[in-house]
Amino acid sequence: MPGGSRRFNAAPVPEPQTAVVALPIEIDAANVGLVETALASALASRPAVLIADGTETAFCDSSGIGALIGAHRQAAATGAQLRVVITGSMVRRILKVIGADQLLLVYPSLSDAQADRPDEPEPPSAADAERRETA
Repeated sequence: MPGGSRRFNAAPVPEPQTAVVALPIEIDAANVGLVETALASALASRPAVLIADGTETAFCDSSGIGALIGAHRQAAATGAQLRVVITGSMVRRILKVIGADQLLLVYPSLSDAQADRPDEPEPPSAADAERRETA
């Protein structure tokens, strides 16, 4: 069309969907099934990001860590990302000791998980440096 305008339609692109599942104060064999169900149910809605909010979680045994690793695998299979919020030092220490912090994306707060600001690695302690020197 000479001199005419071209029409086109633009649709807004929605923000990637984020789902948040609040984890219980304690995760162990007694309630791990409920945790697994809640995480799987949230993933069924096909979010781009699933945040497992362990802000209140003070204890997590191996079954709970297994549930988080399972949710990580389920999320990856659907193209989603699992972000885990852990504020309790005991739970953070367990994740570190068994190496799960190398697989899971761990965040120090819900706001950091929402903004995708993961934990910074802890600086080596003086004891770590001394062990390396004597090795």
